[in-house]
Amino acid sequence: MNENEILTKETAEIETIRYEDSPVDDRIKRAVRELGFEAMTPIQSQAIPVMIEGKDILGQAQTGTGKTAAFSIPILMTVDPENPALQAVVLCPTRELAIQAAEEMRKYAKYMHGIKVLPVYGGQDIMKQIRSLKSNVQIVVGTPGRVMDHMRRHTMKMGEVKTIVLDEADEMLDMGFREDIETVLEALPEEHQTALFSATMPKPILEITNKYQKDNAVHLKMPAKELTIPLVKQYYYEVAKKNKEEVVARLMDYYNPKRSLIFCNTKKMVDELTENLVGRGYFAAGLHGDLSQVQRDHVMQGFRNGSVEILIATDVAARGIDVSGVEAVFNYDVPQDIEYYVHRIGRTGRAGKKGRSFTLVVGREIYKIRDIEKVCKTKMKARTVPTAADIRASKSEKILNKVLEIIEEQDLTDMLRIIESKIDDEDVTALDMAAAFLKQQMGNEILEDIPTEDYFAEKKKKKFKEREKRDKERRERDRFDFGSRGRKSSRGSSERRTDKRKDRVRSKDISKDGSLKKKKVKNMDWWDRVLPDKKKKR
Repeated sequence: MNENEILTKETAEIETIRYEDSPVDDRIKRAVRELGFEAMTPIQSQAIPVMIEGKDILGQAQTGTGKTAAFSIPILMTVDPENPALQAVVLCPTRELAIQAAEEMRKYAKYMHGIKVLPVYGGQDIMKQIRSLKSNVQIVVGTPGRVMDHMRRHTMKMGEVKTIVLDEADEMLDMGFREDIETVLEALPEEHQTALFSATMPKPILEITNKYQKDNAVHLKMPAKELTIPLVKQYYYEVAKKNKEEVVARLMDYYNPKRSLIFCNTKKMVDELTENLVGRGYFAAGLHGDLSQVQRDHVMQGFRNGSVEILIATDVAARGIDVSGVEAVFNYDVPQDIEYYVHRIGRTGRAGKKGRSFTLVVGREIYKIRDIEKVCKTKMKARTVPTAADIRASKSEKILNKVLEIIEEQDLTDMLRIIESKIDDEDVTALDMAAAFLKQQMGNEILEDIPTEDYFAEKKKKKFKEREKRDKERRERDRFDFGSRGRKSSRGSSERRTDKRKDRVRSKDISKDGSLKKKKVKNMDWWDRVLPDKKKKR
């Protein structure tokens, strides 16, 4: 197939398609809703319909644009759960990407019972993978080398594979996997679908497409936008999912931005977080697609005039928002598309003013942070969540600074008389009064620190070291005991026999009635316990 024969679909301006309005299986829609995705990314809206039709596809899009869902959803819709044979293979350049892609695919297949997805990669026990492959796996996500290894062992049978995907194809070629990829492609049945996704289209990629893809293959080229990050200080926090709300509240209290934007991936999360932050005493309001135009205008008016200090929104609802003076952007959820990340943090740090962005990262989402840094050529700094002591110090500093401003700028003569009178009446000091006023202004007491992902990782590491130490001690003890049994004792054999007799009660030491004879026995307590059993036997 010549390059000129590829059906090219340029997507300079792609209409946003909501998952609810797409031809995607309802079970997948349900899983997608729970994952927090409302609208498809450009590569998803273009690739999913083409793959569902069964056509070969050559998708050109940058890293972090949602390619995994673009091929995972069509695969899940075409796999037959009643057929236990292997039906789809996804090749990835690294084991990290293979694990990540397999995990995402399982999430989309949450309500599609009977479909099994297995990641296979080097560095993991191959026998464990072989046992898993025997349990009727329909989709394998793996690195080329390990997939080839299973093919040689006949533990992966390619006879019924209907779809193969080459993810990050340019990276696989750069890593020297071309021969392995071609070996896998040549082992497939004649009738199958080949989907290739790559950020760039070097000559070797086009050679593979010409050789292994059909003439009607569709080339989807996403416009390569220059994703530049504005001058914003970017931080991320590794946190446990259940602590995200508490972390946002602490960051708000610590940095105290006058106007903030919080981005969530779902309308449900916008509503929940808004309700909870309002309950904590913050001036917050939510914005998403289910609001009427009147409600939307009311929320935006409040955000502009300052009566709403925190605006919580989805990416779709936040389009067109242009409010100056946003001091901080919080990514409560890591965005699905890197482009969304750029748009989000671009709301702060405008017109030469300082801006900050804070991203909450849960578990393997750290890989998405690395993708953002790679594509945008930026660096996010890892930070630890402020402790209770940090927040108390920050709050008190801000309050006392305001108090000093009032002392310098206003006449406090009348207030001083009131304070003096109260001090005389109640027998308290001015210092006591000041401390009480400060405590009142500080608000609710923060009682304890929340554990972060670092805390759990450190705890796990410590536990592993303790277990390793115990295992080492046990091995040393077993080695010593074994060695002792193999050596002759320096004591005489007759002496050893005498000791054994002392520690053992022979049958002749038991009377006919089952009671012990009047004889000093070293293990008397033990025999008292077993005596009833001895009686039964007799």
